[in-house]
Amino acid sequence: MVSQQVLEAFQSMWGPFPEPVMLLHKSREILAVNAAGRAAGIPVGAKCSSLNPENTTDGHCRQCQALKALRTGEPITTSSVTGARRLKGYWLPLKDVDDVYVHFGVSIGEEIDAALAAAKNA
Repeated sequence: MVSQQVLEAFQSMWGPFPEPVMLLHKSREILAVNAAGRAAGIPVGAKCSSLNPENTTDGHCRQCQALKALRTGEPITTSSVTGARRLKGYWLPLKDVDDVYVHFGVSIGEEIDAALAAAKNA
């Protein structure tokens, strides 16, 4: 489905990233994960929606922006709040590789919230 060269490039770029990162096909099949993703137990070959079944409709996460990112060829970002966690989500289509994208979310930590609050009050 994807070349060994793409898989190696993914690991070279995203392997050490401190948050879980997935390489996915537009079918939502997980093609590869970085080290943090492996440590979190993300299974290669599964559908990404299986990681968050309570947040899905028709087998896709409600907030998923994968198809839009693939259709436009542009990165898509979203912000969300899940419980006390604030997340920034990313869908990054690969250049010159049809139907494949990188997806991850980054926790927006207390330090960032505190800095934003301090800037507002300044």
